[in-house]
Amino acid sequence: MRGLWHSGRGAVFEEKRSKSIIHPFVIKNYNGLTINPYQGCSHRCGYCYATYEWSPEFYDKIYVKSNAPQVLEKEIANWNKSDNIMPVMVSSATDPYQPAELRFQLTRRCIQVLQKYDVPYYVFTKSTLIERDLELHKRYRHNCFLVWSVTTCSEKKRRLIEPGTAPTSRIFKTIKKFSDGGLCCGVNIDPIIPLVTDTEDEMNGLVGACKAAGVQHAFGALLRLRADIWERMKLVLRLLDISNGIERYRQIYGFEEPLASSYVTAKSSYINRIISKLESIIHNNGIKCDFPDYLGPRRIDRSTLGQTTLNRFLASAS
Repeated sequence: MRGLWHSGRGAVFEEKRSKSIIHPFVIKNYNGLTINPYQGCSHRCGYCYATYEWSPEFYDKIYVKSNAPQVLEKEIANWNKSDNIMPVMVSSATDPYQPAELRFQLTRRCIQVLQKYDVPYYVFTKSTLIERDLELHKRYRHNCFLVWSVTTCSEKKRRLIEPGTAPTSRIFKTIKKFSDGGLCCGVNIDPIIPLVTDTEDEMNGLVGACKAAGVQHAFGALLRLRADIWERMKLVLRLLDISNGIERYRQIYGFEEPLASSYVTAKSSYINRIISKLESIIHNNGIKCDFPDYLGPRRIDRSTLGQTTLNRFLASAS
């Protein structure tokens, strides 16, 4: 497995300063904002969409945006595009609760800034480290949504596909702590990997675990391929000894090699069949297949901003 995306070494950290931290984010039907306190991720998921030529050391070097909370504070306080601010995704191109967060606490400090300005947010993570911030999110339970990305209940597959993540059973224990605390929790079954995690048994296992953990929202999507992702997936197919896997992928996705640098999606007939089955299982378990309806644009009350500095706020929020 080493040599493509798992070097066998731990990631190194390098601090950098950012000029801006909050950015527009558009994907499919979602249009909002995002912050990424880190660049790179040590979870080493083989299917990761955030890797590519612009970040060749994505798994092995984590750039730590050390001034992220201060920049975020300044950008929100000076918000002048409108009186409303869209919900903020934390994060879109990294895991905000990857191991680097233990040391640098940038996600925690950015969350405190978002809460200060009454900005709605949702967190996307694969981590159990988020438990450290349970009380922080709990006091903001009516204005945030916490989403865990989960791909399989099979430990054999997880260790191969996403070797830097926690065991799936441990993740669901974390989710239950948050749902028991009154927080709105979701699970994103993404990507569903053809020939690996696309069976009815896999989906039933994951959705059943969602129900047991008190998950209120669940959804999923099929794996998209790109040249670098395809190289990693070919290795996965070989290591899992999936019969004729590479040729079957060519049929499912309808491509010829070499693969283009743009994304390739599976054939619509395959997508519709898998997603329809997943949504049926989700609904049959009494779980919603969408986002909470309270996560919409929010007006910033500028009368509350005053001259309070970020450091004073963080000290009072600790």
